[in-house]
Amino acid sequence: MTATQGTPAVRAGARAVRRVCVVGLGAIGRVVATAIAEGAVPGAELACVVDNRPVVGISAPQVTIDQAVEECDLVVEAAGQAFVREHGARILAAGADLLVASTGALTDDALARTLTGTGPGRVYFTGGAVGGLDLLQAARSLGRPHRVRLTTTKLPGTLEQPWMDEELLHRLRTATGPVEVMRGTARDVPVKFPRSTNVAASVALAVGDPDQVEVSVVADPSATLTRHLIEAHGEHGSYRFEVNHVPDPVNPATSRIVPHAVLRSLAAIVGRPGQIL
Repeated sequence: MTATQGTPAVRAGARAVRRVCVVGLGAIGRVVATAIAEGAVPGAELACVVDNRPVVGISAPQVTIDQAVEECDLVVEAAGQAFVREHGARILAAGADLLVASTGALTDDALARTLTGTGPGRVYFTGGAVGGLDLLQAARSLGRPHRVRLTTTKLPGTLEQPWMDEELLHRLRTATGPVEVMRGTARDVPVKFPRSTNVAASVALAVGDPDQVEVSVVADPSATLTRHLIEAHGEHGSYRFEVNHVPDPVNPATSRIVPHAVLRSLAAIVGRPGQIL
């Protein structure tokens, strides 16, 4: 599985301003769209937005995805994994680039192959709420790691899912300390927690194999900060990254930093000079 993370599509100044569409105006997309509209990303202009609800307070027209593909050359996805599955290939085939925030969709090997093999548009993903992905990608060139583990800890209420049985829901709702909700691979977990575990998919994309990344999802009523701990070991070295994020006040299932990570990735794509890649 391959994808491009934070790599400029062209050298700075080599092309006109990119016309951007933001899809999904929730906690992530609204921050991203507002920042682009205010000129926070040189080289990008907000041409339109797409959402399944009426959008107010954004200085760009709300259009359908068909109209967006015709009018824009870069689509920023903040709408969820289902949108990537349904529309990703069509966007790329129409010649627009696609920046994916819902990286969980890319743990589906068939979808990942389709997206990376479809053009002339290019697909990019953003690391979102986790760091160290660039180092994991570099280490991958030295050989497969022996073990990669991600432990994600969040408030119980942000992890409740429709598939959970009454026993598990009761454990979550009455927990007085940490409770492991699920243990699996980075292929399994994002499917079960489509809005809460995109970090697992981002780590898998960096490592190159979702089945190699062991994921533990933990609910903790004292987790005022969302915690992601990555541990990787191999012949080339051992790595440990830990981040603790303030949850987004609108959607506690995601972290407040995520839209700003999307904006940073967008800036790299449009060729803003002088940044760390």
